Amino acid sequence: MPISVLNREVFSEAEAARLLRVSQSTLNYWLEGGVRRGRTYRPVIRVEPKGERAPVTWAEFVEAGLLRAYRQRQVPMAELRNFIDRLRSAYGIPYPLADRRPFIADRQLVHAAQDAAELDPEFCLVAEVRGQFVLTPPSAEYFHRVTWVDNEAVAWRPHDVPESPVRIDPDLRFGKPTVHGISTEAIWEHADGGESEDEVAEAFGIPLSDVRWALAYEIPLRSA
Repeated sequence: MPISVLNREVFSEAEAARLLRVSQSTLNYWLEGGVRRGRTYRPVIRVEPKGERAPVTWAEFVEAGLLRAYRQRQVPMAELRNFIDRLRSAYGIPYPLADRRPFIADRQLVHAAQDAAELDPEFCLVAEVRGQFVLTPPSAEYFHRVTWVDNEAVAWRPHDVPESPVRIDPDLRFGKPTVHGISTEAIWEHADGGESEDEVAEAFGIPLSDVRWALAYEIPLRSA
């Protein structure tokens, strides 16, 4: 049987960190766990560590996109690990946050898992508001970055601008960011070589708006 896209090894750890715009040491800690202040922490994303600089699967990359939403906070590793373990057990899958169901169909289950894990409210995925379970801002941001097909995460928007058509799709250009199938890196290289936006659009046979979105994504990435 063909391997699920979620289990496909797509990126090196360094490339995944670059695309997520987090430090490699941070991503490695999420994937592999580590020792902090004399205490050993298990991974948050992986069930078990895989070893030094193991390739990053698509599911691991997508789940790291959720932790990215909390990157300006001190994410409580032990609490999150406990919470994700409960979701793994409930769904019987290793990467429950690369699945659409916790965010749409099973918010009550997620809320119960948060309570059981004693997850700090600041890090919850779901909140109860007037008797309704709604996504918290970080989880809503993550949910809307992902393209979902049959409950699986099949693409992810790396650009912070919600209207951006830039996507990372493991089935396109080896997982490089694209605009409607055209690599944003290739578009940037043409523009960096001195071509006008109109000339780049003509060279690739794409609308001018696609060129501008690609450059709006690539330029800050390269100046960081």
